[in-house]
Amino acid sequence: MANKSVAVERRIRADADRVWQAMTDLEDMPRVLSGVDEVEVLERSPAGPFGVGTRWRETRRMLGKQATEEMYVTASEPPVRYVVEADSHGAHYVSEFVLRAEGPGVTAVRMTFTAVPPSGAAGLLAKVLGGLGARAVRKAIAKDLDDVAAAVEQARG
Repeated sequence: MANKSVAVERRIRADADRVWQAMTDLEDMPRVLSGVDEVEVLERSPAGPFGVGTRWRETRRMLGKQATEEMYVTASEPPVRYVVEADSHGAHYVSEFVLRAEGPGVTAVRMTFTAVPPSGAAGLLAKVLGGLGARAVRKAIAKDLDDVAAAVEQARG
């Protein structure tokens, strides 16, 4: 089975630096993202609080169940792009976040979630990104981006 991806884009009325800060502040993540219950930082990047090498456990509710996954940053180009990866139940997940200025005080954020199946294990991936699963993932990503927008647009005052 080939890799499966879901992408969602959202315009946010805030500059890229402010959006980046909201998206990468791990301690504040449970307050910003309504779908995240808890974050436990395991390791910081040598470059600072968020960057390549940062690892954390994130607990969130997905598809009606609470799940905790260990995530790690594999690319970071502030305030333009970062990549977070995770391994779960034999599958490898890659989330890429790209921020693009669209004028003064407006940033487009595109999040692409890709699931890479283990060899011979198409069943799990079909559940995650097939049919209802893909819609649930798309909805969760859209909600996260809506939550970020609400946090940073509200803070603009």
